[in-house]
Parts: sequence; C-alpha cells; structure tokens
Amino acid sequence: MEADHDHPKHPQESAELEELRARVAVLEDRAPARHRPRARSFLAVLLVLVAAVLTPLSIVSSWAKNQIGDTDNYVAMMAPLASDPDVQAAVTDRVTGAVMQHLDVKALLSEVSPADRPVLDKALSKLNGPITTGISNFVHGTVEKFVASDAFATIWTDLNRAAQSAAVKALSGSGGGAVKLTDDTVTIDLAPVIDRVKQRLVDRGLGVAAKIPEVHTDFTVLTSDSVGKAQRWFRALQIIGFWLPLVTLVLAAGGVLLAVRRRRALVTAALVVAAGAAVLGLALWVGRAFYLDSLPSGVSQPAAGSVFDALVGQMRALVRMVVTLGIVVALAAWLTGDGRAAGRVMAMWSGGIGAVRDAAGFTGGPVGRWVHRARRPLNWTVVVVAAAVLVAWDRPTGLVTVWIALCALFVLAVVEFLDDDSSPHLAVPGG
Repeated sequence: MEADHDHPKHPQESAELEELRARVAVLEDRAPARHRPRARSFLAVLLVLVAAVLTPLSIVSSWAKNQIGDTDNYVAMMAPLASDPDVQAAVTDRVTGAVMQHLDVKALLSEVSPADRPVLDKALSKLNGPITTGISNFVHGTVEKFVASDAFATIWTDLNRAAQSAAVKALSGSGGGAVKLTDDTVTIDLAPVIDRVKQRLVDRGLGVAAKIPEVHTDFTVLTSDSVGKAQRWFRALQIIGFWLPLVTLVLAAGGVLLAVRRRRALVTAALVVAAGAAVLGLALWVGRAFYLDSLPSGVSQPAAGSVFDALVGQMRALVRMVVTLGIVVALAAWLTGDGRAAGRVMAMWSGGIGAVRDAAGFTGGPVGRWVHRARRPLNWTVVVVAAAVLVAWDRPTGLVTVWIALCALFVLAVVEFLDDDSSPHLAVPGG
C-alpha cells in the first residue's frame, strides 16, 4: 500500500517539523561559536606565557632601578661588605701591595733621621727574616688592623655613597670618579684607605711612610665580559623598572580574565610566573659559579663571591618573594575551587573550626549572623588588605610573604569561627 504523498499533513506534524527546523538552524548558528572559546583560550595562554617570560626581566629591571639606581639602597647593599672577612683580606693584600710597591726600603732607611732611628729599630727588632719581608709584614699587620676597625667601615660607606652616581655612570658607559669601568671591569679606588694606612704606619713608628706619594690602586668590584653588554641594557632597565612589573601583572591578569575556566587559569598563571622567577634564581646560582671560574688570577675569588652575593642579594629576595607569592596564590585559588580534593580540604577547614567553636560553646548571636551574611565581602577584604600590605612593604622577601599569608589565614580563620548561623557545622554520629 503506497503512502498518499498528496494527503495534507496534520497541523501537529507541521508544527513539529517547523520546530525541528528551527532547532537545526539554531545549532547551525551556534556552530561557529565553538571556535570563539578556542580563540579566547589561545589568547589567554599566550598572555600568561608572555607574563611568565617577562617575570625574570621584571625582577631584574626592578633591581636595577631600586637597588643600583638608588643611592641609599646601594649604600645599604654594599656597606656590610666592610665587615666581610674575605673582602677585608682582599683589601688588606691590595693595600699592602700598593704601599710596598712605593716603599723603597733602602732609600727610605738612609733618609731616617737619628731621632727616628730608636723608634724604627725597636719596631723592626720584633720582625724575623730579611728587612724587606719584615717591613712588609709590619705594613700588612697595620693594614689588617685598620681594615678591621670602624674607621675603615666609615670610609667604605662614604666611598660607596660618593661613588654611587659614578657606578651608575660606569654601567651606562660614561663618567669616571671613584668607580670606573675599564676593560669590562668595575673598580673602586682605594686611595683614601691608603692615606689612612700611611698615617697609621707613621703613628706606629715607621715615619718614613710619610714620604710615600699619593697612591691610587683599584679594588675590583665586578669583572666580566658581560659588563660591557650590560652597559647597553642598564639605562633601558632603569626606565622600565617601574612599568615592566606592572605590565607583567596586567598581562597575567588579562590571561586569567580571558580564560574560559578562570580559576584554573589563575592557578596556572600563578605557577608559571613563579616558575619564571625560579628560572632567574637558578640562572643567578649557575651564573655565580661561571663568574667566579672566569675571574683573572689576581682577583680574590672569596671576595668576589661576597661582592657578587651583595650585588644580587635583593634580586634573590625578589625571586623568593615572587615564587612564594605565586605558590600562595595558586594554592588559594585551588582551595576555593569546586574540585573534589579542594572540597575535602575546605570541608576539613570549616568542620575543624566549627568543631572548635562547638566545643567552646561559642554562639555568635547577632554578630555571628551578621558575619554569616557578610562572609564573602569579609574574606575578600582580608585578601585585598594582605595584597596591599605586600605591595606597600619596603623590599619584601619570601619570608615576609609567608608571614603575610599566615596572618591573612589567621584572620580568615577568625571570620570562619565567628560565622555562626545557628546551624551545626558537623553531623555528630548517633546525635
């Protein structure tokens, strides 16, 4: 039996057909939209990756601007080296060599007046070996005592303060002064130290030391083939020292906001930014070893290591701060998500604090009900305040970041404790 194709369709069938056609049309219209999340995700990933790549450069630029370019910070960075044993030993050897190089023992002894002979003979009678060696040991001991004194620390601080602008000029490839750049080597002139040592030698009975002419000798602060290359980048780093970290933060935030799954993107962004900072920390560690191995034989490696550590100390602190902050943000974003493991942790958090509140017999009353209603704004206020404290903190370290996070965690625990809507937080078995 053949179907009657000319038989008119039932109105209900026609309506269903039209509805089906409408649905197909809607699905066809939505088909291109499936490509839009892909484009958003690609752009979000790109922004986060660019932020991760810019993180090490942001840390370096911030260090160049705030540590090398700022006089007070530069002096604070270099001042502790005056009491560093390796630096003291290197300065002592350098000054002793410079003094002995200009001390003609035979000529100077022949010019000693009879009045000075008894004092000089008494000083030299305690020395063993040839007279030149004895005088060298005498000079070395005098220099060593002076370098260990507060007077040397004062000179060292004043020298670095006066030389800070010259250090910036040295890195930018111009200028001279107490700090200068010659053949990829940054040096400090120790002439003021030698002048004080000469006076100490005269006071200790070696009056002929007063005849030593003005001596200029250099103490190497930094030497490397990369110093010349740094000249081309230092000024640029100073200029972008403020803006580049801000741009990096904006790029990371933009990547998170563009992502389809923002919480997961926040976790990823925080971790890759922390990884970028960790790469810089690893580069500093490896670079220190290569730098010390490439030093000329005449440069004290222990002293050079101490100077290197002082110069990059704040950069390392910034690395630790960014790594710590990235881990804290990633952990916080993960815990506030809807994952099964995160849900269990948060249930333990709420349940544990609720058990403590129930065991203490605390009832929040009106305050507890108000905290329950305002819980979300209160929690965000704690987060914003913690972030503001971290930003306002002068040269925060990784330890400072951890303490700020712990304080914020404690305040969040207090909010959770006060959050009492008069309903039990734990189901007691058999209760």
